[in-house]
Amino acid sequence: QVQLVESGGGLVQPGGSLRLSCAASGSIFSIYAMDWYRQAPGKQRDLVARITNGGTTYYSDSVKGRFTISRDNAKNTVYLQMNSLKPEDTAVYYCNAHRGQLDYWGQGTQVTVSS
Repeated sequence: QVQLVESGGGLVQPGGSLRLSCAASGSIFSIYAMDWYRQAPGKQRDLVARITNGGTTYYSDSVKGRFTISRDNAKNTVYLQMNSLKPEDTAVYYCNAHRGQLDYWGQGTQVTVSS
């Protein structure tokens, strides 16, 4: 069992930056691949970024070059550094840990990009 708690969301102006954190507890964090998803009102939940347990990263085209995912296994935490934010990045951002059939979600953190 893994418990995930996201933090770092908030209101930011277009062009600004935020760093999201997802703290994990309850299991061996380093064995899990970690994802960030987001869900805007009325839309499906989409994968934004992934980092494998080996450190390989993946980004959706919409955030490539602007967002950076990283992990600190010593702190059981995954991060999402978001730069050059756009209004269309507004969503609830969710952290996900998965390995095989194991799949865990955080409660989400709201990110609003608006002037």
